Formats: sequence, structure tokens, C-alpha cells
Amino acid sequence: MATLLLYPELLAAIFLCLLFLCHWRWSKTRTITNWPLVGMLPGLLQNRLNIHEYLTWHLQRNGGTFEFKGPWFTDTNIVVTSDPMNLHHICSKNFSNYPKGPEFQEIFDVLGDGILNSDHDSWRYQRKLLQTFLKDNKFKLFFEEVVKGKVEKGLIPILDHVSSLGIEVDLQDIFQRFTFDSICLMVLGHDPNCLSIEFPEVAHFKAFDEVEEGLLYRHFVPERWWKLQRKLQIGSEKKLSHAMKVLDEFIYECISTKREELLTIKKEELKFNLLTAIVMEHQEGEMSSNITKSNKFLRDTTANLLAAGKDTISAALTWFFWLVATHPSVEAKILEEIKEHLLDNRKSKDLNIDELSKLVYLHGAICESLRLFSPVTLSLKCSVQSDILPSGHSIRPNTRILNYFYAMGRMESIWGEDCLDFKPERWISKRGEIVHVPSFKFIVFNAGPRSCLGKDMTFIQIKIIASAILWNYRVQVVESHPISPNTSILLQMKHGLKVRITKRFV
Repeated sequence: MATLLLYPELLAAIFLCLLFLCHWRWSKTRTITNWPLVGMLPGLLQNRLNIHEYLTWHLQRNGGTFEFKGPWFTDTNIVVTSDPMNLHHICSKNFSNYPKGPEFQEIFDVLGDGILNSDHDSWRYQRKLLQTFLKDNKFKLFFEEVVKGKVEKGLIPILDHVSSLGIEVDLQDIFQRFTFDSICLMVLGHDPNCLSIEFPEVAHFKAFDEVEEGLLYRHFVPERWWKLQRKLQIGSEKKLSHAMKVLDEFIYECISTKREELLTIKKEELKFNLLTAIVMEHQEGEMSSNITKSNKFLRDTTANLLAAGKDTISAALTWFFWLVATHPSVEAKILEEIKEHLLDNRKSKDLNIDELSKLVYLHGAICESLRLFSPVTLSLKCSVQSDILPSGHSIRPNTRILNYFYAMGRMESIWGEDCLDFKPERWISKRGEIVHVPSFKFIVFNAGPRSCLGKDMTFIQIKIIASAILWNYRVQVVESHPISPNTSILLQMKHGLKVRITKRFV
């Protein structure tokens, strides 16, 4: 005993281990426990593979908001909320008090100073710049051309191929390849050709998934720990650094190629894409500056656009097709609507926006899928000044707040007792129109000044893909295939979505 007293660090380590073992042994329920010294970290670690359901459960038990207490020496306390009134207050009413903050920017350093990672004047400038391009009719036509082209020349040939062979295929992998090719074409004017029958291994395609895993890890471990890992280049930070390097090499190479094109090709002969438009704006436009002309600015802008358009859409598509495939009555109503409003022999490339807008039930089914499985699970904010949330929780300066989108679609207090049911009808009025739901309640596209610029494009893209697949193919989920969310900021399926594809009309 005298020897042990000489080593207080050893006693502390033994004490922490005993606490953890006790929690592991006796915490049969998911009752949240705030332990001495280590706070709520043991429960989080124990449920790390089921983190979304774990946090949702606690939010339900605590009225939609609770404070996560980290180990006392790590300063990792976070207010977690899924309360619509809190979200309305944070995202809209008191928007200026809740910027992303320096901690968010450091966690998401892969995004640099891009729009998803910036605040104040930098954010306002970039939002104005992107709004200008996205509202341009030239971009809208280009967007439709890219999506329809990828459906006709990439998606349909692959589905024909796997259906003819009668083999199983991971539909999530197909959608990830589809959206990566599409967003690269829209932003960079470059097609990585990930979506092909060979299912090629593409380094920068895989690197995105590795980055997402690493960024979620940073949210839930002490800052000092992941920073030490980054400094020593060990563990998840080593993997993250390698993935970021692969992405940077890909993006900078595309920027270099684009600059060469602008020097050698006449302006009127250039093919439209966002990177070309941004470079030209910064060379000739009113918003040009030395900062915006830099490769660093172009790299950060590009990285943010790729991140916004890659796995958000693929995640939405994956969960939508799983829900439709497991709810035959919903599928039948969507097919009936497609038959009523779209010609039987109409191909994806011939569809127009007016026709797609008539697919009200399909729109409701997409909204319902997004409600249950929000592609972006969370958003981190940091308070500037003291405040009191509508829920009554006191907020001190520099308090971290985790807006937990995933849980919002699963709260009885918001959606009723049938909140876990897949019911597209909840989005459709008696007059057959889409019911308007406030953005702070249906938070999938964020709310307030930072609401998603690509909301309309998201619905158009999903409708084009969904109508093309559902009208031409039957999608059957492989029996006994496990379905669960991955532990990631973007809500992918942990084991993919294994399905069998058969042609609907032969």
C-alpha cells in the first residue's frame, strides 16, 4: 500500500478503470450516467457503434435537449438538442450568436475556408457568389444535362447488366459512384468514371469516406487526444491525413488543368462547369480579389462543393429505395403516379422539370425518407455570448451546441406517435398538395440564413433517378441483409444495401 501511495497516477488509472468496468457491467439499460472525473464518456464509448440511436434515446428522455458532460479535464461538455424551438432560435432568431466558431473550423480543417466552414463576411461573400451561379439558367440546364446523362449512360447500363446476370449488387455503392461522378462533372468538368460496370477502385472516391469517418471521431473524443494523434500521426488521424492528401492532390490537379484550359481555349468554346465559372469571375468579375484568385481559395471552394453534393444525395437515395422496396403499397402508388403523369416510353433524358413537379406522392415519399434518415446527422455551433434557449437551458459564452438532426425525425413530440412509420401521406394535404413544414422542424436542409442552396436541385435529382429506376426495374432487398446506419456524420448504411434488380417490362 505504501508503494502505491508513491504513484498517484497509478491510483488514478486504477480508479478510472474500476469506474469503467462497473459501468460496463451494471449499465444494462442505456440510462445516462455522469461519472466522477470521466463524465458521460464511458456510456458514449460503450454505445459508439450505435451512436445515433443512443443519442436519440437520451434526447427523447430529456425533452429534446441535454448537456453531455465529458471528462472534467478535457473541456468537452456539449449541449445536444433536437428541440425545434431551440433550432429556430439558434439558426434564425439569434443567428449572429451562434457561428460555426473556431472549434468547428479546426475539426473540419479539410474544408479550409470554404462556405461550409466559414463565418461572417467570408461566408456572406461565398454564399452570394454561389447563389449567382446556381440561379443562372446556364447552370440549371447544365445540371439537368449531367444528371440525365449519367442516368442514361451510366446508371441504366449497370442496372441492365446486373439484372441480366441475376446477381446481387450494392445499390448504395452504385449511388455513391453516381453522385461522385455527377458532382465532379458539375464542379470540375471532370468525369472520374467511377460509375461503370467494372466498379473501378478510385483513390479520391474512397478518400471521401475515410475523411467522413475521421471527422465524426473528432466530435466525440477529447480535443487534446485527437490533436495528439494528429501530431504523432497515429490512429484515425494518420488515416485522415492520408485521405486529405489524396483529395488535395486530385483537386489541385483539376485546378491546374482548368487554368491551362483558360489560357489555351477561347472563352466561347469553354464548356460550362462551376470551377470554370468561378475562375472566370475572379479574373474578370466585380468580386475579384487577390484572395479569390488564389489556388487555395479555389481548392477550398471546390472541396466544399464536392462535400455538399457527394454523399448527401447518395445517402438520401439509398434510404429512400430501401424504404420503398420494403413498403410495396408506397411503391405501387409511386408507379401509379408515374404512369399518370409521364408517358410510358419516356426516357430520363426527355423528362422536364414541369413534369417532375406533378409527382406529388413521390415528393412526399422523398420528404418522409429524409425525415427518418437525414443525410447530415448533426451540426456543431459555438455561442458568442450568454443566452437562454427556449427550452430554458442556460448557454454560456463559448458553449458548444450540437444540433442533432437525426433525432428530430424520430421525436413523438414533433411528429406524433407514428413518428417511426414511413407515411408519405403525412406530407400531402386533402387537396393533393405538398404540406409546408417549417425548416426548423424539417431540418434536413438546415434553417435560417444557412439553409441549403441546393434544396431544389436535390429533389430534382432524386426524382429523375427514382422515376427512372422504379418505372423500369423491381428492386428487391436481399433477404436477411443487415440494415443499420453507419457511425458517420453522413448517414450511409453500415453494410451497404444489397439488392437484386429485375426488369419490370421485358
